Amino acid sequence: MKDDTRPPRRAPGRALPGETPLPAEGVGITVVGVGADGWSGLPERLRTLVLEAEVVLGGHRHLSMLPETPGQRREPWPSPLREGLPDLLASLDGARTVALASGDPLVSGIGTTLIDALGPETVRLEPAVSSVALARARMGWPAERCAVVSLVGRDPRPLLRRLAPGRRVLVLSSDAGTPATVAGMLVGAGYGESRMTVLGDLGAPSESRLEGTAEGWASIPIEKVSALHVLALELAGPVGYGLVTGLPDDAFEHDGQLTKRDLRASALARLAPSPGQHLWDVGAGAGSIGIEWMRAHPTCSADAVEANADRAARIERNAGRLGVPGLRVVTGRAPEALGDLAGPDAVFVGGGATRPGVLDTCLDALSPGGRLVVHGVTLETEALLADARRRHGGELTRIQVETAAPVGTFTGWTPARTVTQWALTVDP
Repeated sequence: MKDDTRPPRRAPGRALPGETPLPAEGVGITVVGVGADGWSGLPERLRTLVLEAEVVLGGHRHLSMLPETPGQRREPWPSPLREGLPDLLASLDGARTVALASGDPLVSGIGTTLIDALGPETVRLEPAVSSVALARARMGWPAERCAVVSLVGRDPRPLLRRLAPGRRVLVLSSDAGTPATVAGMLVGAGYGESRMTVLGDLGAPSESRLEGTAEGWASIPIEKVSALHVLALELAGPVGYGLVTGLPDDAFEHDGQLTKRDLRASALARLAPSPGQHLWDVGAGAGSIGIEWMRAHPTCSADAVEANADRAARIERNAGRLGVPGLRVVTGRAPEALGDLAGPDAVFVGGGATRPGVLDTCLDALSPGGRLVVHGVTLETEALLADARRRHGGELTRIQVETAAPVGTFTGWTPARTVTQWALTVDP
């Protein structure tokens, strides 16, 4: 059922639709991790490697610490990085190239970006001790008992997904202003009593430590915060949302167009979110399916397609508040709005299934193993889904949810509208 003309998901050395393809051949780069002790802390072997390179890439801080080397070309990373990287890599033209990185280049570092761009066979890594390892050592936190979140050049709101009382989180900060931003988010989420520790210049003679609480952080001058630091959080606050699907309906801002909690849990169980997979949420309403899909794992992604502009704006607000600001909201009507989307691993149709071409377009987009779940509440949609099951197979289910509510001085069952669900896994 796969439509081979559809834009693919990202693969190493490839770009998503609208991006400039990254050169994948003729470029070999050695990435050298540099600790806080700088040039002097590098082993002699790596200093020689850097000095003998024809081209050295790095941030301004790393490039400025190098001794003068006649004839050596030195290039700072472009900004924005992803947009400028293809031209920079193309200009290397096979030259012996070293890229400088902080600590371990594969801990939210440039090493990951280069491997995504070029593939692992063309990138050699020489890591130093990571700032994460040093921060864990300073705090006495075992690796398996703390989470790591990178906010370097990123939207800070994914941190909201990590909030739970008693949890320990290491934050890779973007700059000296990051602790204040995080403190504001924590206070807004009811986590003002959380302990915050800024571990500055880890591994350097100037290493520092600054402690406080989220609610008291506003009194700490930004001048006291090292620009290079890891932020350690010991979270204290209310019990948040669980890790399994089925958030309370009141977790979402909505106008009534919402896949309700029990139905949402049923749909997501059949959509089966897995790391690195992509979802189409068609007729997204409040965006609840796409949001919970992305909350399942940090590498899950989703497109939420919604024709109503007010609802599309509401989806963006819901996604940010629930820690998945990366949810892509497409304002448009299916099937026309589906043409330029990256290929999905799973598709949910919560509205508009009876529009000509919607189901066929969704089915054609799925590769073997892909999952499709469609909900309908009208007789017309139910008839369409019954015919789809006859032609394609799958599972057809009617779901009736009743909730206890007052009936005078007694209690009775109040039924919600019955939903017909068609779920299909594409045969291999």
